[in-house]
Amino acid sequence: MFVLTIDQRGSRHGTDRVPELLDALAGTRVLRGFERTVGDEVQGVLDDPEVVVDTALRVLRDGGWSVGIGAGAVDEPLPASPREGAGPAFVLARDAVEAAKSRQRPVPVAVRGADEVAASDADAVLALLGAVAARRTDAGWAAVDAAREAEAGGQDVVARALGVSQQAVSQRLRTAMWAEEVAARPAAARLLTRAAG
Repeated sequence: MFVLTIDQRGSRHGTDRVPELLDALAGTRVLRGFERTVGDEVQGVLDDPEVVVDTALRVLRDGGWSVGIGAGAVDEPLPASPREGAGPAFVLARDAVEAAKSRQRPVPVAVRGADEVAASDADAVLALLGAVAARRTDAGWAAVDAAREAEAGGQDVVARALGVSQQAVSQRLRTAMWAEEVAARPAAARLLTRAAG
């Protein structure tokens, strides 16, 4: 199991963005849906490591959030609300979100797991993916978003959607390191699975 604890950064000096985050995460496949736990914090319980990777990277893209991922067991039966959940994954998620808040972390994501080595590896891969995404230009993001929507359609579909040449799409996706992200996402998911023990 995976518990995601997401905390708003600098919330004491800004507006409460939790409602907007909850709206953005509403369609996520979860075991227990994301909800506000305390203050400016959101928590959800997931069982699919690929969805965990996607969710963490989506939240990091929006900016202003620290993402903690706890990979491990949860006490069962799982209650209806994540706020009432217990077990190692919840404790690990708390440790992870506190680590993600560290100013020494350029990317505010951290993983803690039952298997510490795998969790450390997953942490490193997710931080690297987050760093790659953070350096994307608006044009790079537009190409990545169009490529996601087109999926099997190919670069000609993306080029038409963006109103640019296929060569421009290719250059934007290369600069955005989209192929590298696509290749690394499954590795991060496998590491999360190992981290859960």
